[in-house]
Amino acid sequence: MTISPQPAKARPLANPSPEPVDPVYPQIRDLVYKVSGMYKADDKLYLLTDGCGRRMRQVGVRTPREYWDRLTASSNRDAELRELLNEITIGETCLFRSQPQLDALRKVILPEITADKTKQITKRLRIWSAGCSTGEESYTLAMNMLEESERLLKGWTIEILATDLNDHSIETAKASIYGDYALRNTTDFYKRKYFTIVDEKKLQVRPEVKKLVAFCRLNLQDDTKMLFMKGMDVIFCCNVLIYFDGASKSRVINHFFSNLNFGGYFFLGTSESLMKLNDQFRLIHFPGTIAYWKPSLSSGKL
Repeated sequence: MTISPQPAKARPLANPSPEPVDPVYPQIRDLVYKVSGMYKADDKLYLLTDGCGRRMRQVGVRTPREYWDRLTASSNRDAELRELLNEITIGETCLFRSQPQLDALRKVILPEITADKTKQITKRLRIWSAGCSTGEESYTLAMNMLEESERLLKGWTIEILATDLNDHSIETAKASIYGDYALRNTTDFYKRKYFTIVDEKKLQVRPEVKKLVAFCRLNLQDDTKMLFMKGMDVIFCCNVLIYFDGASKSRVINHFFSNLNFGGYFFLGTSESLMKLNDQFRLIHFPGTIAYWKPSLSSGKL
């Protein structure tokens, strides 16, 4: 019996060695982490290097070392660091992102909070949209509060504070103009009632919605400014802390707990949790979502 020779197997090509990262970039990463709490792991470092590259072209420097000097030794170093943070904190969101959260807010949380505050002279509801990005979440909350303004919230003052680290996102939020992608979960009812037509592809939020929301820049790692965010009834911080490490998350969450009124609620993104980060909040289950509650002696929850 003749055995035909087997064709030689081609040797797999060795994976090309990754391009070495300039050692200055980990230094910039550490600086960003120190200032903002955001940490780019090695497999995400390209997001930082890309952002640095864009800023380097903008300011006309050629090497990472020159850019490092601009971030640390130049007279406008604080302004440049702020611009870099703008480059690397661009978020993705949409209006009406989480209907289960909105249902929990309107059907359970608002009736509970308003009942607790009925004896107060000033009827005021304060909601904080932390890490508001380009404003979609903040305006969604405002529209839902307006829907309650002739019923549960009749006679109440509604304040929605929306904060973000990114200056450009804040400016986009203030403009309040959105296209199809941001509006993809928005029903025709809300479009007709709370938006005006800009052109065939874009809508703008109406003034009665905008007046409920105050936008400002805030670094969640700024302990001094975080101390002034007291008196919140509800806090939303969705898909923001995923960019922080454990220590930074705990620090921010402790501020959130302190800034909530007793009996207040805290929402995270659908894939986030406070497990091993904070044991002061109490986990509350709602249909399709969860929230974290700051215990109140008057509420009677066990």
